[in-house]
Amino acid sequence: MNPTTPPGFLTDLNAIHPLSPENRIYFKENGYLKLKHVLQPETVAYYAREITAQVSRLNDMDLPMEQRTTYQKAFLQIMNIWTKSATVKEMVFSRKLARIAAELMEVSGVRIYHDQALYKEPAGGITPWHADQYYFPISSDRSVTAWIPLQATPLEMGPLAFARKTHRMSFGRELEISDESERLVQKSLKEAHADIDETPFDLGEVSFHLGWTFHRAGPNRSAGVRKVMTVIYVDENICLAKPTSKAHERDQAQWCPGVEVGAILDSPINPVLWSKHGIV
Repeated sequence: MNPTTPPGFLTDLNAIHPLSPENRIYFKENGYLKLKHVLQPETVAYYAREITAQVSRLNDMDLPMEQRTTYQKAFLQIMNIWTKSATVKEMVFSRKLARIAAELMEVSGVRIYHDQALYKEPAGGITPWHADQYYFPISSDRSVTAWIPLQATPLEMGPLAFARKTHRMSFGRELEISDESERLVQKSLKEAHADIDETPFDLGEVSFHLGWTFHRAGPNRSAGVRKVMTVIYVDENICLAKPTSKAHERDQAQWCPGVEVGAILDSPINPVLWSKHGIV
């Protein structure tokens, strides 16, 4: 940990944020939940400075926007920053966020799968409709992503939008994030009369969505960068499933090093972040 971090920020990151029965029911029924006032604005601002510095240092995208693919236009993506910065690790390892994830998934505890900063630049394009778990070689659907905006995020900045109840649907699960996933999922959602939740995020608000919940983000029409940090959690007892696609093989190599098929994801980069049995 960074010895210069003010103690109050660590207290905020590791406090208990109680979930109401209504929160739990909503998540279970809809596959996602937006929670206001999860983190203090001052806490977010403190960690945003370090995350932004690391994104600037580690980013290697230098193509003009007009020469990028749809995926490249969507955001600058920097992963597992926690392994490169003690300060970022404090936020990523937040017991508050990890406990929320575990309680929403109704599991005894959670491991980190990986983190990623998603910075949508001015004039950045859409993030196409997709479901994260397309990429994950895991043995159950117990994965959830915390989406943590590092500034208030109005509609013009491209906040995350969710298709309610799509974690229960099977369409589109074979699609990686792409122009095709945007077109085909959008068509399927329209045919299914799916309800879309696209609303702004306040500073300190955090969303949690299941791995099979379809989501997207609009373009950034503002003059500022839409800065977001995310953490992907999995059930602490989840196992590595046999890869069935190239995407699974890539994730196995990158995010589950040394784990054998059928074994719990107990690698050096998948530590338990919160467990009702205690932190390991």
